[in-house]
Formats: sequence, structure tokens, C-alpha cells
Amino acid sequence: MMMSAAVKHIPVMLEEVLQYLNPQKGEVYVDATFGNGGYTNAILEKTACRVIALDRDPTVKVRANEMKNMYGERFDFISGKFADLNDLVGEKVNGVVFDIGVSSMQLDEAERGFSFAKPAALDMRMSCEGVSAKDIVNTMDESALADLIYQYGEERKSRQIARRIVEERKVKPIETTTDLAQIIYKVIHRRFGETDPATRTFQALRIAVNDELSQLEKGLQAATEKLMSGGRLVVVDFHSLEDRIVKNFMKENGAKKVKISKYAPELVEENSLFSFVSKVVTPSADECEKNPRARSAKLRYAVRR
Repeated sequence: MMMSAAVKHIPVMLEEVLQYLNPQKGEVYVDATFGNGGYTNAILEKTACRVIALDRDPTVKVRANEMKNMYGERFDFISGKFADLNDLVGEKVNGVVFDIGVSSMQLDEAERGFSFAKPAALDMRMSCEGVSAKDIVNTMDESALADLIYQYGEERKSRQIARRIVEERKVKPIETTTDLAQIIYKVIHRRFGETDPATRTFQALRIAVNDELSQLEKGLQAATEKLMSGGRLVVVDFHSLEDRIVKNFMKENGAKKVKISKYAPELVEENSLFSFVSKVVTPSADECEKNPRARSAKLRYAVRR
């Protein structure tokens, strides 16, 4: 399915992203997770700057072409992974924004296999190539599968789920999202008002299929290297594994105050990458009410030394 601008998706924490990215006239910014172009469009509308957008999902090219027609030389799209940002973007930039994880349109497009809400082939590949979730659940060793579900999904019943998956695939291959969800429900029963029991396992498979955590670590480092002095790194993430990586990266590379003696003023280490690292910012209650997908969002930003 090719995406079009006619499909409307709400960018999460858009006002906060614009506030902390602080786009200025004549400057250059990278939208490292283009998706449906929500952040890119808002940045370009905010001021007469330029945006370079990245995405590994080939289906976003339709939307990228639409935006190229709208903004001309102020917008460029590069197909690729944000982990390769340092190689893909050939110039220093004033800011980089990330919206981490699966995008809303990927969830909405049933045939992509990211959601268990609709029956579809068990795929989950953001780039539409490589090993799929179907490959993993039908071939991976039970112990390794249990470890994957526990590590990436933080699912306490990972061993029981892996055991049931292996039992079921002996009878017939697990082909669809609903096939897998029904297997999980045999281990953890659904209860009204609670998070769907399949959520954590699907998250784990998606992260593994797309190598998301390693990609994030590499992407943050690459973006930081590409930032000019005073440039801003803004990251919106949606679950604890991602947020831990972002928080630790910014903390480890943030300015640390060092006291020479009790009489001397505090000094800031000059070898840190960032001169400022924010505390976590969460969406407003109003946004969460209007857009339920914003509820788990967290924003962190840092300023390059």
C-alpha cells in the first residue's frame, strides 16, 4: 500500500518538538524518521529553513515526492536507515529530530503485519526486506525465542509463550498476526480494560526484525557527530527500552560539573558532547485525550557543545 498525504496522521508532541528543536531561518535540519512527514512539514512551515528527511520504509516515497513538489529546494528525501545518518547526510546540520519506533501509518496498514488488531501476514519489516516476524516464530529455537520475547518485550511469561509457539508450529506454520495472537491468548487470557496480552510479544518481534535498539544507538551517535556547535538533538520515544537508551546516551555525553576545590566555582567538563541535556518531557493531558498514541511518549533533547 502506498501512502498518500490524504491519509492524516497526528505527529506526537509536535508543539514540544518545534519548541525544543527551535528551527531558524536559513538553517538545516534532519528529520531522521520521516514517516508521513508530520514533523518535516511543521518545521518547514515554521520558518524558511531546509529539511533533509530519512526513512528506510520504501512506502513513504509517495509522500516524500508530494512534499518535494510543495517545498522544492528546501526539502530533500534520502532513503536509508538513520543509523547511517553520518554517511547519508553530507553536511553539518543545526538540528536532528527522531520519532522512534513503529509509525502510526505502519500500524494502520494491516498488510504490514505490525498490529494484531487486523488479520495480516506476519511481516513487521520496516524496510520491506530481510527476515520477517513469520521467519522468526517459525524457525527460531525455543530457548532463543523465549529470550527474545523477554529481552525486547519485557514479557514475564516469555518461556510459556515460546513453548506454545513451538508446539503450534509443529502442527502448522504460523502465518498471520491473528494466528500468533491467538496462540498468546492461550497462555495469557485477555481481560477487559487491560493491555492486550499480545502487545509485548509483538513489540519484541518488531524490535528484533528491525534491529531497532542497535539502530537507535548508532543513530544517536551519528546524529550527534553531524550536529554543528549549538545544534539540537530532539528524540521522542514510546517505550522503556528505547527511553533507557536515549536517557543513558544523553547523560553519558552530557556536561558534568567538576569542582577543583571547595573554594573554586564549579566548572563544566570541556570534553562532553552536549552542553545541555533536558529532563524528560511528557505530552499534555489534552494531547493524550485527543491522540491516545501519545500517552506513552517521552521527549528528551540535548544541545551540542
